[in-house]
Amino acid sequence: MSTQRRARLREAPLPRTGAELGGVLDFVREEIAPFPTGNGHPAFFAWVNSPPAPAGIIAELLASAVNATCGMGENALMDVERGTVRMLADLAGLPESTGGVLTSGGSMANLLALATARTRFLTGRGSGDGPTYDRDHARLTLYYSAQAHMSVIKAAACIGLPAHRMRAVPADEHDRLNPAALRAAVTADLDAGLLPFCTVTTLGTTATGAVDPLTEVTDLCRRTGMWHHADGAWGGLGAAVPALAPLYQGVADVDSLTVDPHKTLSVPVGCGALLVPDPEHLHTAFAHRASYLTAGEPDALPWLSHATIELTRPGTRALALWATLRHLGRAGVTTLIEHYLTLADQLRDKITAQPRLELLAAGPWPVACFRITHPGGAADDLHARVARRVQAAGRAYLATVAVNDRTVLRACLCNYRTTTDDLDLLIREVLLAADADDPPRLSRTSGRHTAEDH
Repeated sequence: MSTQRRARLREAPLPRTGAELGGVLDFVREEIAPFPTGNGHPAFFAWVNSPPAPAGIIAELLASAVNATCGMGENALMDVERGTVRMLADLAGLPESTGGVLTSGGSMANLLALATARTRFLTGRGSGDGPTYDRDHARLTLYYSAQAHMSVIKAAACIGLPAHRMRAVPADEHDRLNPAALRAAVTADLDAGLLPFCTVTTLGTTATGAVDPLTEVTDLCRRTGMWHHADGAWGGLGAAVPALAPLYQGVADVDSLTVDPHKTLSVPVGCGALLVPDPEHLHTAFAHRASYLTAGEPDALPWLSHATIELTRPGTRALALWATLRHLGRAGVTTLIEHYLTLADQLRDKITAQPRLELLAAGPWPVACFRITHPGGAADDLHARVARRVQAAGRAYLATVAVNDRTVLRACLCNYRTTTDDLDLLIREVLLAADADDPPRLSRTSGRHTAEDH
């Protein structure tokens, strides 16, 4: 997309008179549709950013026409949201008591989780308003894997934690949070008079698809009074998949769980979820009253706005998720995730079979981190250049990531339209982009450049 075209979109003035609605279709066809992120293409491997499934697209359009807010009062879409939260909790292996809310994505869900954990911890200590609250809040300390998503750190900053009270716990050789390192960090902080209040594990890390150990972290949290939040934005539904289920033992005992249906289930973007086995903790953290917002029925359920910071909330998330889950069914959810796992295994095999590539990290969630082999050692900037060239060519898209402090190539599988042909295409594009860095080699017999050198 040209710089001039982008500037035109940013700087276009509001016209003096209105225009026909039909012009919206022309505008989208000419100015928007040809320049997407690219995540709808089956050879898009850059981020955990799946294309929207048709069921969700149709449902979002219908919900927009209904235009109900899922915050205050009662309407059918609020009950649809409660129902989809229950379905997600069941897929995730959480207790029947679980409640929660749909959010814009994992970032908002993580923010709500940390705010809830803070309220629960301080309430449990009897820290009311005033000096006691201030003293206790100033000593709160958060723990998370060094592989955690950046939204965890952003959420902690939003609830008032300074960087020096955030602990990035080292990961083990499989990129999982190291329980021994966590115990050591918590013990040191307790000895220093600080207040460990929450540990965040990750189910499907962004970089390598690792799953942190759940049971050991929960045991430590119970002994120290901490909240255990699991960020499963990508991998929160792994308990529903037989191949992954052993890694999710103990998931029913976490205090909260993030899930992003717009990642794992191809619901249109803007659909995350926070699931809490004891939803009363959410209400304690977020329920606020006002004279102009009062439930009309004595037996009314708690408004969904009492479980989040949003009052005005779109109903499009609920209906799009409901339609997608109804279309897939439980078996379809499992089959979809298994499809990604199978493709990831095939991609890893193709990387391993290619002498010029080296597989560095892989899963268990469907991702492959790999490097280009080079006689002198492939520099970080080589992989960055290769990723840019692949993107610029327009036939495939992948990203870079840091693994063991080295920049490498990363491909994740989250498009239901991807096939093995797209995997072959990606390998070809990477090698072609890498060739652009190699100087032409001379023929041993003629001293001329050989055709295969290009």
